[in-house]
Amino acid sequence: TVTIEYAPDQACIESKSLKLYLWSFREEGAFCEALAAQIAKDVAAACKPFWVEVVVAQKPRGGVKLVAKARVDGKEK
Repeated sequence: TVTIEYAPDQACIESKSLKLYLWSFREEGAFCEALAAQIAKDVAAACKPFWVEVVVAQKPRGGVKLVAKARVDGKEK
């Protein structure tokens, strides 16, 4: 599960574009920590928000659930 929260400044991310962007990761092997950081960086670059926070939660494997959080701070108000 990917949760993206951000405080937009001048622009927002279109939902269809975001869906297609996230879909591009479907067949990639990536650690959830790296994935959270990459998505946060890309969202920050795309719409220049005040801040963006991404949480990636993986289903439990072998009894271990992984949750990674990445935050990028942008412009100050």
